[in-house]
Amino acid sequence: MQTIKNLVKDNMRQYGMFIALLLIMLLFQILTSGILLKPLNLTNLILQNSYILVLAIGMIIVIITGHIDLSVGSIAAFVGAVSAIMIVNMHLPPFLAVILSLIIGALIGAWQGFWIAYMRIPAFIVTLAGMLLFRGLTMVVLKGQSIAPFPTSFQKISSGFIPDIFGTESIHLTTIIIGIILSFLLTFLEVRKRNQQTKNGLEVINNGLFFAKLIAMVTVILIFSYVLASYEGIPNILILLLALIIFYTFIMKKTVIGRHIYAVGGNEKAATLSGVKSKRVTFWVFVNMGVLSALSGLIFAARLNAATPKAGNLFELDAIAASFIGGASAYGGIGTVPGAIIGGLVMGVMNNGMSLLGLGIDWQQAIKGLVLLLAVGFDIYNKNKSS
Repeated sequence: MQTIKNLVKDNMRQYGMFIALLLIMLLFQILTSGILLKPLNLTNLILQNSYILVLAIGMIIVIITGHIDLSVGSIAAFVGAVSAIMIVNMHLPPFLAVILSLIIGALIGAWQGFWIAYMRIPAFIVTLAGMLLFRGLTMVVLKGQSIAPFPTSFQKISSGFIPDIFGTESIHLTTIIIGIILSFLLTFLEVRKRNQQTKNGLEVINNGLFFAKLIAMVTVILIFSYVLASYEGIPNILILLLALIIFYTFIMKKTVIGRHIYAVGGNEKAATLSGVKSKRVTFWVFVNMGVLSALSGLIFAARLNAATPKAGNLFELDAIAASFIGGASAYGGIGTVPGAIIGGLVMGVMNNGMSLLGLGIDWQQAIKGLVLLLAVGFDIYNKNKSS
């Protein structure tokens, strides 16, 4: 029992929101009479929140460094507008337009990163200016009108599905096989991690809890795969999201730049004295945020099949909320990419569930604000308690 108490205490930040996500999904599954987890609705849930999850990955890294970015929604709208001009009006190949759009996002991020990192202007001010600037430029390039439609190949970024190589009609067999492969891979990685911890003399949970954890994770993956397979299979955007999550988790956990990002967020002066080039780290963090903002804008434009002046509205608030709900600290230096994804899914499930229940947008905004306040309050409570 003491081991279980210590496990819960040590992993509250890591697993607390995941458990909360499962409970919220269970609650809305009951309240909506089973509609929430139907294959069609679950697929729509992924598609509707994909662009916010992409932003959350970049935002969590910005917040870890101790900064904030209020401009991501406007950048997404601006890049979406520019991509529409290139693809629809100028008839550039979608692949080339996507590459150019990501480069534009990187340049915007570099512009803001320069003022923040090297000119030492607070990120709040720089990105607030960026929010106004790029929202205005979006209006200018679109001339107040929407541009549509995009070619089918571009739309598939957000609305396409991986093909079933087995060609079955009743169920998407390829999705089932991918789910099984992921289950075996996850089990292998968890066992190897446990063996390494044991070899290095680190404390691990007992065999019973470890196997229970494995069974729970594998069960979730297989059920999720089966539900997706019952509709159209795995969306293309889900593959992209998984690739981004794996890549950025690896960067933050296993690389020098990841350790430097945490060091800058924890104590920038101490990190600089230790040899970390804190200005360069901050600069590249905002370049990365610009690229992911551009990617989010492309995904949203592909899903909407149009570039509109109002695109990206309040995206920045959803991304910030996802990061804090997912365990980021308001003081910087703490947070994980998977945590931001879980936070984004919490917000997405709540939005979807409340919409299915017919709850008005006014109450939805109020409840989301309360959840955000409680998440940050919980973080500050833990910080004060530990100190």
